[in-house]
Amino acid sequence: MATVTFTNNLKRYLSCPPRDVQAGTVAEALQRVFADNARLAGYILDDQDRLRKNIAIFVDGQMIRDRLHLTDALQPESEVHVLQALSGG
Repeated sequence: MATVTFTNNLKRYLSCPPRDVQAGTVAEALQRVFADNARLAGYILDDQDRLRKNIAIFVDGQMIRDRLHLTDALQPESEVHVLQALSGG
């Protein structure tokens, strides 16, 4: 199963412990996590179910390519890290 983890910044506001999920894509993995934690979805996705601009997702150390539909493939042992992107100067 793929493991989905969230940044400590999100943990300050919400309960979002690491989760092991069976999923073939990033979208499926997030849907399984959000099924038990709908409030978390609002921090990660906008009202169009698209990844918010201030969120970055990495799968096995690589930033995902499909920020719109989250179709990046997962392997059975993938590690998915959901982070708040930093900007500024």
